[in-house]
Amino acid sequence: MADAVHPPVHFRTHPDRYLHWDLSFDGPVATLTMKVAEDRPMWPGAYELKLNSYDLAVDIELADAVERIRFQHPEVRAVVLTSALDKVFCAGANIRFLGQASHAFKVNFCRYTNETRAGIEDASRHSGIHWIAALNGTASGGGYELALTADEILLIDDGNAAVSLPEVPLLGVLPGTGGLTRITDKRRVRRDVADVFCTKAEGFRARDALRFGFVDAVIPRSRWADAVAERARAAAEARAPRAGGPGVPLPELAFDERDDGWSGRFVDLRIEGRAAHLRIRGPDADPERSAATWALHAFRELDETLVRLRFNHLEVGLVLVRTEGDPAAVLAHEAAMLDGAAADWFWEEVRLFQARVLRRLDNGAKTVYALVEPGNAFAGPLLDIALAADRTYMYLDPDERNAIRLGRGQGGAWPMGNGRSRLAQRFPADPEAPARLLARAGEAIGAEEAEELGLVTMSPDEFDWEDEVRIAVEERLSLSPDALTGMEQNLRFGGPETCETKIFGRLSAWQNWIFQRPNAVGERGALKLFGHPERPVFDFRRT
Repeated sequence: MADAVHPPVHFRTHPDRYLHWDLSFDGPVATLTMKVAEDRPMWPGAYELKLNSYDLAVDIELADAVERIRFQHPEVRAVVLTSALDKVFCAGANIRFLGQASHAFKVNFCRYTNETRAGIEDASRHSGIHWIAALNGTASGGGYELALTADEILLIDDGNAAVSLPEVPLLGVLPGTGGLTRITDKRRVRRDVADVFCTKAEGFRARDALRFGFVDAVIPRSRWADAVAERARAAAEARAPRAGGPGVPLPELAFDERDDGWSGRFVDLRIEGRAAHLRIRGPDADPERSAATWALHAFRELDETLVRLRFNHLEVGLVLVRTEGDPAAVLAHEAAMLDGAAADWFWEEVRLFQARVLRRLDNGAKTVYALVEPGNAFAGPLLDIALAADRTYMYLDPDERNAIRLGRGQGGAWPMGNGRSRLAQRFPADPEAPARLLARAGEAIGAEEAEELGLVTMSPDEFDWEDEVRIAVEERLSLSPDALTGMEQNLRFGGPETCETKIFGRLSAWQNWIFQRPNAVGERGALKLFGHPERPVFDFRRT
């Protein structure tokens, strides 16, 4: 089944339908309890999710819970991540699931899982939510990687509980959701100690885990429940309450499904061969404080579209993005969001969500071309999509009706994983360019000037437009998708590195490569033989 075509993945869920998590609230403290249903895997009958091991379905629920905490429960200032199982927090990604998944599915699973974990860190950094991983038992592999996303890690001291990253000795792969990077860059564990830890399958128990900085506290079983509750209350009290109104429910999105794609209220996706045509419509109403407001609803639809393309349409190699609508309305929604953020947490969360969706676009393994045509709405947050694209083609309209508009948000409202705005990222040799361009926010900039300013790649005129775009599409689709993925990820993330860019860069390169090596996934590879009495057979030549 290594090269199997998997059933389509569906990304919509709700706490009422969670199979693997319990989400509860006690004033400013939320508790997210992992209770993975062994007999409800993503692919029925294919494997059992023992010991709180997880597959993509478990992580889809986690991602949903994190978003709902942020939008529906602004009173929450601390979240406790724990387990319903005795003596086990989480055994990590399910090995049978990984063994049966195709190569592409494994890599996309690791990427999605990492985006979810980065979302937890984003909630701590920007939304005033303190995350506590309360490890009431052993946390191994992806289970410890989930704990690493928290602000602090508490480990029960019962003589058996341990933390570990056993992927190298047991599976012949790497901790795929940022484990290696987070222990060195986030927890600042010494390199030599990390080397011992990552090659010691059983990991470290309480004493050594605390001594070397892999956890922040160890607590005897007799005091466990009270100590965790006390720590959560103290953490919540230390974080300032958020200003603004009540929580905003997130209703389930609705799409009209077609054989060649799908349509939502603001986002339409049509697949034609190996290219996907993505059209985003601008606002159809004034800004409002609800999940229906364009700035949130449109980006929720875009987010689901991106993950569906990633998992369910591997053959698509190129996404052609167009927009339509009133650019002034887009800028009005941007202004409402940016101006309202100081007084109401809701508008700040909308901005942060848009930023996460745009980073998901950055992390995608598909070429993105933006096509700027008359009637477009490339302004403000939609213009950042064009700035995120690998190339932008803008039609040179003889009647000068075609224009783009910078918004205030281009100054850094939607930072990339390296912390920089896409406008700043665009001009590595001219650091003064963003300030000059932002002085023209709201102004219509035509195609010829946009090319001169460096805001678009090319501006073909009416005679060359169709041929230029057609040739660009045909040429791109003729190139190796593997080489393109590596090239794009290198070019998109020039400049400074951060923990986040390291995680995704290494995921795209090393994990992608290692997941195809016979030492891991060959017939006698470690991942294939895990749980069998036979030992893996390695090719010991280093390459």
